Amino acid sequence: MGRCRRRFYEEYGQEFENDESFERAYKKIKRIKGFYSHLKIYLIVNAIIIFSNINRDFVGNRFDESGLFDWHTYSTAFFWGIGLLIHAFTVFGPDLFFGSDWEQKKIQKYMNKESQNTNKWE
Repeated sequence: MGRCRRRFYEEYGQEFENDESFERAYKKIKRIKGFYSHLKIYLIVNAIIIFSNINRDFVGNRFDESGLFDWHTYSTAFFWGIGLLIHAFTVFGPDLFFGSDWEQKKIQKYMNKESQNTNKWE
């Protein structure tokens, strides 16, 4: 058990004892935190890789521009980016595209449209 969770249980343990919604929320927060850690590492590592590939033939006071156009400079970022997108989809799930109330809004929209069509000739 982590420090934050242990401290939270010490303060509010009797309120959330055996509370499934708290457990689900805690797991969701841990998954979101894991995603942001993954994103941070992705940005740092790929910035280092791209900078080192551009700077590998550094002679004098200029960069080697040929590194900007090489596939291997960006290939790690590209393939890791695909993995990062999959990770984002597993964390944020279908709510990323269709929010939790998307279905209700669409149903209401079509019901309103249908009621306008039926009242059109009255």
